[in-house]
Amino acid sequence: MQQKQPLSLTTKIVLGMFAGILLGAIIQYLLGDSQFVQEYIVEGVFLVGGKIFVNSLKMLVVPLVFISLICGTCSLSDPSKLGRLGGKSIALYLTTTAIAISLAIGLALLVSPGEGQNLSSEATFSAKEAPSLAQVIINIVPSNPIEAMAKGNMLQIIMFALLFGIAISLSGDSGKRVAGVFNDLNDVVMKLVVILMNLAPYGVFFLMAKLFSEISITTIFSLIKYFGVVLAALAIHALVTYPLLLKVLSGLNPVIFIRKMRDAALFAFTTASSNATIPVTLETATKKMGVHNNVASFTVPLGATINMDGTAIMQGVATVFIAQVFAVDLSLNDYIMVILTATLASVGTAGVPGVGLIMLAMVLQQVGLPVEGIALIMGVDRLLDMTRTAVNVTGDSMVTVIVAKSEKELNIETFNNPWAGSRKDKA
Repeated sequence: MQQKQPLSLTTKIVLGMFAGILLGAIIQYLLGDSQFVQEYIVEGVFLVGGKIFVNSLKMLVVPLVFISLICGTCSLSDPSKLGRLGGKSIALYLTTTAIAISLAIGLALLVSPGEGQNLSSEATFSAKEAPSLAQVIINIVPSNPIEAMAKGNMLQIIMFALLFGIAISLSGDSGKRVAGVFNDLNDVVMKLVVILMNLAPYGVFFLMAKLFSEISITTIFSLIKYFGVVLAALAIHALVTYPLLLKVLSGLNPVIFIRKMRDAALFAFTTASSNATIPVTLETATKKMGVHNNVASFTVPLGATINMDGTAIMQGVATVFIAQVFAVDLSLNDYIMVILTATLASVGTAGVPGVGLIMLAMVLQQVGLPVEGIALIMGVDRLLDMTRTAVNVTGDSMVTVIVAKSEKELNIETFNNPWAGSRKDKA
């Protein structure tokens, strides 16, 4: 008798997601007036289950990034390699962001999602002040690394880990003993990632159930053209731009890449947080793609901090949408300014809470559009935020693979092995 194959993690996550969506919709339309359901199920079980899942992922981010980056840095025989890694990574991240917002603006101008819309909103948006570029550069170096870890300031953590790793590599026998400890710690933390990934289907179920028990379908329908244009631009960027860049710059098979990104993209979609998805993205890059840890430990956290392709797409479409709603004609120079501002702001606003809306406020102010227009799109932003986070994470991995291939730090056999990093590979 043939033994039944267990369901893959991806299948379990998808089942959990759709079960949560279905239950959330049932609660909203059939049990929405029940105080017991709202108080004890939606704001009780769903809220607690979802928060625990997201917090468990965030719990791993700082130790995983810090330990993994130290392991990668101290294993580099050539410290100057860090300069090459940084230069290639940042150049690719900025390039893909510029492509993303250009694509979004072009598609939005073609479809014109804001024409004929007479939208009004009671919601308000107050933009937080973004730091100056000089302040961002100063803030990269932590005055207190422990405080940086406590606050989850990723750029400061990356800087301290790089310096610590370089010091270990230059410390002879003492450094080798310390490096051995960090390598052991890295193995333990990665095992913890695997344990938490097995709980993912339940966390995804709770997150989806809570979201769809609260989100208003009428809000989505009132913004259906805007919603559709953003989704279309995100899909084109993830399924056309990334595969083309991967093929042209590395020669690797983009179909294999997209297939191996499923788990990480689903995690990103449900958590709507690139930082919370770092543990899964790192495991995907190293175990499934075959990227060496000394590259992935640098490019993945850096991408989660400065790579804003999905957010740039939202900004491009939202700028055109808000301009059309308020009947403001933007010139070609205005659109070029939008592209430049959004691309540079993807680095300039790194580490600031609510970075997507802050960046959008900056862009709108740059071309003289009312910042209050952001309130019009806030109703559907949660769903779009989930989708654009999945695109951001895919971009992080794509750049990681390209940089690793260029540095000869990619195991081609692992990349081409469809079962690499899966249960069948370990069997």
